[in-house]
Amino acid sequence: MRIPILITLLATIAGLSACQTMTPEERRAADERQCLSYGFRRGTDGFATCLQRIDLDRRAESRAESAEMMNRMAWDLNGPYVYRDRWRYRH
Repeated sequence: MRIPILITLLATIAGLSACQTMTPEERRAADERQCLSYGFRRGTDGFATCLQRIDLDRRAESRAESAEMMNRMAWDLNGPYVYRDRWRYRH
């Protein structure tokens, strides 16, 4: 039972890593263009803050996607059961 889940997880990770088409330099250039389009100028604190917020948003989105995938895997592995009026997981 765990082997198919492991294979699915590895295939998902391999698929996600293949989707990364931008190099870090290209991503940085795109982020800089985005901040410039907002009206920030290079070398200012506002520009640095803009870049930081874009990076933090990207990381938060990555964590949310990872947490969602882990929740789906846990649900598929354990499945829910009802104990009185609450959902529980089998352990």
